[in-house]
Amino acid sequence: MNNNDILRRIRYTFEFGDSKMISIFGLAKLKVTREQISDWLKKEDDPAYKECSDTQMATFLNGFINDKRGKKEGKQPEPEERLTNNIIFTKLKIALNLKAEDVIEIMDLAEFKISKHELSAFFRKPGNRHYRTCQDQILRNFLKGMQLKYRPDNNKGSEVKAVKFEYNYKKKED
Repeated sequence: MNNNDILRRIRYTFEFGDSKMISIFGLAKLKVTREQISDWLKKEDDPAYKECSDTQMATFLNGFINDKRGKKEGKQPEPEERLTNNIIFTKLKIALNLKAEDVIEIMDLAEFKISKHELSAFFRKPGNRHYRTCQDQILRNFLKGMQLKYRPDNNKGSEVKAVKFEYNYKKKED
């Protein structure tokens, strides 16, 4: 997955407008313009598309943590120059204040099964013998599950289906 795709998915999931995106970058001390945001959110085949660098994405995620959890006292973390899926996954977990059970529940929403043991391997230091690289499929399913959990309009369709099913079931009983 590339940084632009992740940025698009987070923006969509939490319904962030341009102003909110700019403010999140600002919380991590990076001044960005509406044009930059717009260019990062474009599809790859658009001539105005610009790649969001690892440092810019790390800065956004640090700002997202500050936005969701509040700024911590003292020196703010420096954005990573090289991002991995493990780092992105960890930063999202921190921002949303998720425990392992919460992440497993989010993965279940995306119909992706993962054990607590498998999950913990993604959050270990790379030198640890139990460390495991987070593949795109894992991160993609986590982002999909986040969307299903946090995007307000995602559940409207299922509620309507449930009501229709209940109505049809009662109708057949009569």
